[in-house]
Amino acid sequence: MSFKSNPKVQKVMVQPINLIFRYLQNRSRVQVWLYENISLRIEGHIVGFDEYMNLVLDDAEEVYVKTRQRK
Repeated sequence: MSFKSNPKVQKVMVQPINLIFRYLQNRSRVQVWLYENISLRIEGHIVGFDEYMNLVLDDAEEVYVKTRQRK
């Protein structure tokens, strides 16, 4: 009777700034959740950011969570 050992998968912690940079490189569409206003989210493509994680978005839209309305 032999048992196959299950290899452990290690999860690597990624710095948030590196993740933002990856989204910038891939030109991925991102959704920004606002801290103070939970009923509104902003979607767009990251064009730039700084060391404080301020974002510059292109083709940004406001998405209202309750009504799914986009502006």
